[in-house]
Amino acid sequence: MKKKEIKNETCPPVVVVLGHVDHGKSSLIEKVKEIKITEKESGGITQHIGAYQIEHSFSSEGGKKKKKKITFLDTPGHEAFKAIRSRGARVADIAILVIAAEEGVKPQTKEAISYIKKTGIPLIVVLNKTDKSEANPEKVKRELIKEEIIVESMGGKIPSVEVSAKTGKGISELLEMILLLSEMEDIRADLECKVEGVVLESSLNCRRGPMATFLIKKGVLKKGDILATFSTFGKVKILEDFQGKLIEKVFPSTPCVVFGFQKVPKAGEKFKLFDSIEDARCYVESECKKEEEREVIDNQPGKKIINLILKGDVEGSLEAIEGVLKNLPQEKVTLRILKKETGNINESDIKLACSSNAKVICFRVKVDPIAEKLALRDNVNILKFDVIYDLSQQIRNLMTSVLKPEIKREELAEVKVLAIFRTEKKRQIVGGKVIDGRVIPGSNIEVIRNEEIIGEGKVVGLQKDKKEALFAKKGEDCGVLYEGNERIEEGDILHVYKKEKIKVEL
Repeated sequence: MKKKEIKNETCPPVVVVLGHVDHGKSSLIEKVKEIKITEKESGGITQHIGAYQIEHSFSSEGGKKKKKKITFLDTPGHEAFKAIRSRGARVADIAILVIAAEEGVKPQTKEAISYIKKTGIPLIVVLNKTDKSEANPEKVKRELIKEEIIVESMGGKIPSVEVSAKTGKGISELLEMILLLSEMEDIRADLECKVEGVVLESSLNCRRGPMATFLIKKGVLKKGDILATFSTFGKVKILEDFQGKLIEKVFPSTPCVVFGFQKVPKAGEKFKLFDSIEDARCYVESECKKEEEREVIDNQPGKKIINLILKGDVEGSLEAIEGVLKNLPQEKVTLRILKKETGNINESDIKLACSSNAKVICFRVKVDPIAEKLALRDNVNILKFDVIYDLSQQIRNLMTSVLKPEIKREELAEVKVLAIFRTEKKRQIVGGKVIDGRVIPGSNIEVIRNEEIIGEGKVVGLQKDKKEALFAKKGEDCGVLYEGNERIEEGDILHVYKKEKIKVEL
């Protein structure tokens, strides 16, 4: 039998954009394709993977002009999205390391370099923000040498391009460098095999159901195909390109949006083609449990537990939020996630929160009108966030608030009661001598009789020589306006002290 010939065709390079937060990754892509990413993202931070494709003309060998597509993966820079960035690097053919020329190598720059080294994909160093007066590209190149990244101008083999995402300087040179590098790498994919790829992002569309952003790695995806990931399956009912236009098929290295899954697939999952829905269902059932196992919490006596319900715009956001929450100190307060899924807050979320005394975390999604009314009626707390920095800080504050503050006691003075001048329902004016320390108004009092504490109260007023006083020290006579339930008698000893509540840290 003749072996089937593999039809390998050249395909667009998939480029992952990595680098430190606020070094201009999204602005770079925005300039390339005039897609306003940063304006749509809360806080100016890209919070999930976006996939975009452009077409660029370049001069190949022999001076001929060619047009070729490039697929960009824009990955978040915030440290919470470490897993997303790692996943982005795994599916890419070429990595662009964006470094702000006025700031240099930062922690997430080093993290990105480690991913690039692990995957072994070709690298282009992009020195951004060169329009700034304080930009120093040569200094950045020297810093990169310490990370074993040596660019061509420093005697190495790694290409570098100086750009400005603000002015557009160097953008054309960068695109040409990407396409020349892709020709050298000879990026190809098999078009005739069964389609395979990866889920870049996923979410629940309130009108159209579960949706996922796919990147096709090999084969051709068509409308009507039956697919399965490890967690779900379905039939491709709607197929769109990254701009939302309806399409019939998708080729390798091309991003697309798919509708038709039974439930929202997890970001980072691989998908495969199946001959029937039954085969796809069997695959899912054999590969993973239908329900996620809940983490077992060791409920130690006296340890506080905060139950949480997480609802987010996309799977990548939920993944990042869970990572942030796990990194919060939980020796004294445990965070328990009862439920996490994409989509708006609905009635069932509020009912679960009410029955389990849980807080609902709402990340860049809305609250259904019925759920909002139910939450108000049942006093369910919905915490709404658009930026993960704010979420992390508020949950930390919430954890701290459930801890009882420590009470610190400071002994101030002892007073021997010599006379009782006036007695009212809960107040007395008594005279005495300070036998040790210093008495000040506002202090607490323990009334000691026969060496036993018989009551407690407060110093609500203090006099010396029948005049208001700020303090009375050892050896001085004073009048004390006492407030408390127990009656003071002559001969009693008053222990004077103050209490201070100290906020407990996590």
